[in-house]
Amino acid sequence: MSENLIQLLAEEKIFPIIRSKEPNKAIDIAKALIDGGIKVLEINVENPKVFKAIEEVSKYANVCAGGIITSMQADASILSGAKILSSPIFSMNLLKLSKDKRIPFIAGTTTANEAYSAWKARIPLIKVYPITAMGGAMYVEDLLRPMPFLNIMPLGNVKLDEVKSYIDAGAKVVGVGRDLYDGYSYSEITKRAQKVIRELKG
Repeated sequence: MSENLIQLLAEEKIFPIIRSKEPNKAIDIAKALIDGGIKVLEINVENPKVFKAIEEVSKYANVCAGGIITSMQADASILSGAKILSSPIFSMNLLKLSKDKRIPFIAGTTTANEAYSAWKARIPLIKVYPITAMGGAMYVEDLLRPMPFLNIMPLGNVKLDEVKSYIDAGAKVVGVGRDLYDGYSYSEITKRAQKVIRELKG
């Protein structure tokens, strides 16, 4: 299951990250993205109310629970239907929990050293954050030159029109947050998702 979902992400090339304190808003954004063809997305655990959104959206797509730092958050996310756990940090506790539960764990890293340590721990997909502050697509190229075996997902203020340049730099999949949905209507979010999927698969 773990490898299948990571493989699916690599095929999708884009990984929407929804951040909202309101579960209903998170659900609406998620449904608009799913209507646009998105199969895997992240809902950030901003507060305990958001577990309701994970539960609802997991009926229609593979949901990754994001922003996980504690085992308690991880357990609640899994109970709510999350199929992947994602953290801004690289935590051995969360790695152990994910292995016990057989749920993929995406660890957050910033430096080359952290990314290598995550790979050594057999983390299937390594988040590199905050990518824009670290130098964008060039930073991905620099990381992968000596370590082409890393499965990297850059994220952090990435714009939709930058996704392709990250893929070209060697990223497996790219995390996109606000630029995909913030300030757009339901139908516009769907169209934005369709457009980027078309461009990445074309």
